[in-house]
Amino acid sequence: MTKQNTLDFEGIERQPLREFAERAYLDYSMYVILDRALPHLADGLKPVQRRIVYAMSELGLAAGSKHKKSARTVGDVIGKFHPHGDSACYEAMVHMAQDFSYRYPIIDGQGNWGSADDPKSFAAMRYTEARLRPYATVLLAELEQGTVEWVPNFDGTLREPALLPAQLPNLLLNGATGIAVGMSTDVPPHNLREVAAGLVRLIDDPDISVRQLMRSIKGPDFPTGGEIVSSREELVDIYTKGTGTLRVRATYTVEDGTVVVDSLPYQASGARVLEQIAAQMRAKKLPMVEDLRDESDEEEPTRLVLVLRSGRVDAEALMLHLFATTDLERTLRVNLNVIGVDGRPAVRDLRTLLTDWLGYRLDTVRRRLGFRLDKVNERLHVLDGLLIAYLNIDEVIRIIRREDEPKPVLMKKFSLSDVQAEAILNLRLRYLARLEEMKIRGEQQELAGERDRLEKILKSPAKLRALVRDEIEALAAEFGDERRTALVERAAAQAIAEEDLVASEPVTVVLSQRGWARAGKGHDLDPAALGFRTGDAYLCAARGRSTQLAVFLDSTGRAYSLSAHSLPSARGQGEPLSGRLNPPDGASFRGVMIGEPDMRWLVASTAGYGFFVRLGELHSRNRAGKAALKLKSGWDAVVPAPAPAGEFPGDARVAAVSSAGHLLVFAAGDLPELPRGKGNRILGIPAAKLKSGEERLVGVAVLGPADDLRVTSGARTMTLKAADLAHYAGERGQRGLVLPRGWRAVEAIEAVRSAA
Repeated sequence: MTKQNTLDFEGIERQPLREFAERAYLDYSMYVILDRALPHLADGLKPVQRRIVYAMSELGLAAGSKHKKSARTVGDVIGKFHPHGDSACYEAMVHMAQDFSYRYPIIDGQGNWGSADDPKSFAAMRYTEARLRPYATVLLAELEQGTVEWVPNFDGTLREPALLPAQLPNLLLNGATGIAVGMSTDVPPHNLREVAAGLVRLIDDPDISVRQLMRSIKGPDFPTGGEIVSSREELVDIYTKGTGTLRVRATYTVEDGTVVVDSLPYQASGARVLEQIAAQMRAKKLPMVEDLRDESDEEEPTRLVLVLRSGRVDAEALMLHLFATTDLERTLRVNLNVIGVDGRPAVRDLRTLLTDWLGYRLDTVRRRLGFRLDKVNERLHVLDGLLIAYLNIDEVIRIIRREDEPKPVLMKKFSLSDVQAEAILNLRLRYLARLEEMKIRGEQQELAGERDRLEKILKSPAKLRALVRDEIEALAAEFGDERRTALVERAAAQAIAEEDLVASEPVTVVLSQRGWARAGKGHDLDPAALGFRTGDAYLCAARGRSTQLAVFLDSTGRAYSLSAHSLPSARGQGEPLSGRLNPPDGASFRGVMIGEPDMRWLVASTAGYGFFVRLGELHSRNRAGKAALKLKSGWDAVVPAPAPAGEFPGDARVAAVSSAGHLLVFAAGDLPELPRGKGNRILGIPAAKLKSGEERLVGVAVLGPADDLRVTSGARTMTLKAADLAHYAGERGQRGLVLPRGWRAVEAIEAVRSAA
């Protein structure tokens, strides 16, 4: 009999899966928030950034040192402090070196560190070299002066600073972005001098308001320049709430018929802007721009040149259009959500953010002074012992020479501490001269003065704040620079209307029987003579302007609109309307209309009903169009006809013809004008013939008093003069008279306008 193995669950924790998953996800969320994505208010850095800066300082890569391979820094960071991917670590390092990403870059790089057009086009870390910039001293200068807490690294073999003792609010100076779990941060960069001035005002008046602070800190200051066009009230609202959006525009100058863009919004790509403008030029939406050039170089990092077509072009209106349609203007999000000195993430207004940082700075300086005071007191204690030794030098030498254990004897003989006795025993003979005694007394006096000064500052909050203020002002003088981003309140940019961007030219819109459309320049084009695809043929055409909307009518009575200038050239065979519009299944296109919105057109059905409609009533930007002509089952739409210029409907006439050759001419005033519907009877077709499909209305035309009528039957055409049409005159809704023998298989009719 075999012995069965039994599972032993002793010592294993049991808990519901729901609780375990919830706790694990919360732990992960807090890890991402606190240790990955959000910066700390104290030094403005995320953990990986802090570890990179510290590792570089430990490698001796100060501003005055020689550059070293970036791979060496990344190796130290991920091997000692940050056990994560090397590519992510290197990307964070690159970001701190890009002068178009950081307002005050921390790292000085050699090699390809990316460009504003493509920030991630940097070379691999094995090729680039780096060292710290002078600005890094703002973060590192006080690191070894007892100012911060030190924590074990990930494997407990080394120690690293929990925070860096930043002497300025780096969070505001360089900004930060990050996406955590359930929260994110977007802190824009600011000008160092302005932030320093705001801190000075806050030190002098702790109860200062956000609006008063903004007299110094006027707004963000981006490394790429541009101009902030949001109003002051919008900026006040952002800094009061800690969240909001602001608008940033490019700046430009007009030089000899060209527009030169010399700065871009933060994180905008010049190449991307050129692509956007070029796309509009290809679409013929920027007729006022003749050429586009990128003349950017090392001396002028941003120089985009737009060559205008003539000196009459309104450059300001053009740029307002480009601001509205390209990345020359961007809306940037602001979310001052950072980890505070209490270790908790929260959205802070400007005053709270600066107040919390100032509290951290005061505590850092207090710790620095306390650390220095301890060092001074220790040194004074040692000097007291050394002075006793010099005053009793012979006895000290005798004890050292004769005693096996001189240290306890010295301590007992001269009432010395262990530290003092150790310092005496470590003295070299060369320092036993009379001159050394004078140096000791001088050093004692100097250190005593420093001790008194430190104690006074530590005991007086006012003196401590004054010291911090002086240090901030000194750093502002050393590292500060002029503002790059202008603050100019402007109205929102408006794009130029599409019809205003297109040159107004005469065009002929041609529609084929299978629904292919195109537009040819001019009105003298013979549309029937154009080439068509195999199995396709000419259906109809309409003449108008390139700035107008072409309206297409389908067999179900729906109307669709497209800009005439957007249609393909008549040099080709056009494109199917079904690719740009969404007609109902089984529908086909029956006609095209174009003209001014007040222009009247006659629309009719194969059943012999119709009405006049103003073209503007048929305009629609919906791909599915809009209902225009109401049709019953078995009915169809016919090619619409434009009304003539001049008096209407007083002297205009309507001609209608059926497939059996019945032609009727009547006064146009007898037909109503409607926005949509079935209309009134135009031509009387017997119900039996209509139902069987034996006869139907095939064409309508609207004639002026002197206009002729062209009748098409197969490949033949016949023109009926204005005087001849009187033979076919009648009342609306009548049967009409039959055309001459041989012309009764009519396919279409068309008005021939008189020269007058």
